[in-house]
Amino acid sequence: VQLRESGGGWVEDGGSLRLSCTPSGRTDTIEVMSWFRQAPGKEREWVGGIRKTGQGRYYADSVKGRFTISIDNTRTMFLQMDRLKPEDTAVYYCAACPRYAVNWSGTRDYDYWGHGTQVTVSS
Repeated sequence: VQLRESGGGWVEDGGSLRLSCTPSGRTDTIEVMSWFRQAPGKEREWVGGIRKTGQGRYYADSVKGRFTISIDNTRTMFLQMDRLKPEDTAVYYCAACPRYAVNWSGTRDYDYWGHGTQVTVSS
């Protein structure tokens, strides 16, 4: 499975962006997908995740109520980011796991990763 993120860019404080994660290869093996982010000098942190059916969605407290994750029937995952803040500035990565049981925020649980897309929020 290969993952490719798109949609990053620059936005002002309070603005919105929509990221996409497009999988290719054995997409039928994907059970869970998540978004992570990594700011300069910080560890990679989990943003939120979703099951392949779209019926299970989970978010980090820092983004709850502002970010929305969705998935379509091709396993393309989206991250709608509203009311962005400067502290949301980071490289955003998508990740996928072929197992149903997952530690959502654990980077080691994800077998596949994209290369990331930069999101910059200016104050």
